Amino acid sequence: MKFSRLNAILLTALVTLITWSCGSKKEENTSEEFNQAEQTLQDQIKDVVYNIPSPTEIPYLLQATGAEFNPTLINDRKKVDQYASISDKAALNLGVYAADIGYLSSYDKTQEAIDYLNAAKSLADNIGVIGAFDTDLLTKFEANIANKDSLGALLNATVQKTDRYLKDDSRNKLASLMITGSFVEGLYISTGLIKSYPKNLLPDDARNLVLTPLIRVILEQQKSVSELLKMLSTVEQTEPVASIVADLTALEASYRALNIDEQIKNNRADLVLTDKNLTDITVIVEKLRKEIIK
Repeated sequence: MKFSRLNAILLTALVTLITWSCGSKKEENTSEEFNQAEQTLQDQIKDVVYNIPSPTEIPYLLQATGAEFNPTLINDRKKVDQYASISDKAALNLGVYAADIGYLSSYDKTQEAIDYLNAAKSLADNIGVIGAFDTDLLTKFEANIANKDSLGALLNATVQKTDRYLKDDSRNKLASLMITGSFVEGLYISTGLIKSYPKNLLPDDARNLVLTPLIRVILEQQKSVSELLKMLSTVEQTEPVASIVADLTALEASYRALNIDEQIKNNRADLVLTDKNLTDITVIVEKLRKEIIK
């Protein structure tokens, strides 16, 4: 997806700046062990940034499958005030809203996307990402209202302004949480579309055929889950990180139980490309997302 590589470059630049600025505050005689740990964290965040979808990628993949827009799957923007005073919640739900904005804009729900941008702005300002969701962005969004590619590019380009992201050593944790929130929301929308698809319109075989493109989108996220776990394992295991790690570990196990690569290798992809086999994944994603947005 063309936007994800741009997002990777911008986020990698952000991570490099964050790590450098934090490192510059340390004593010159910082131990080699600490430097190695810091470099490991930087490398793992870079890997995650490059390998997980951008806020617009999953929504655009969903739109491309022909799936209908489902407004019940996005987080209520009116809940923004309850996140604003807690930096971890603000970071997680800034990521959630970024994915929601991508979902809205990919389905030409531009006015709603602008409303969500305004909500995201208050969270971004709260955790120090000053100017990322500014008036200029809203103006450009409105000017490109008929061009969803431009809207997606604008959303991803806001990452470029996060090079001023936060002012202390907690920024790595908050950056990780924002990335996590965005990914979980994209996966939640994907599983939600399949779960809410009517079960009485078509025979099972025909229904599975219709849902196959959506199921593929979900199955392709197995590596992203593993990358997120690697990243979060380097962050202090306090709440909400500890709970998120526990749920992602269970999610990774559910993916592994499907044995997707082996099934495809043996020409048995039909065994995994049904919504019934996604039940465990869907339940865990719902639990994870509920904890994030509460």
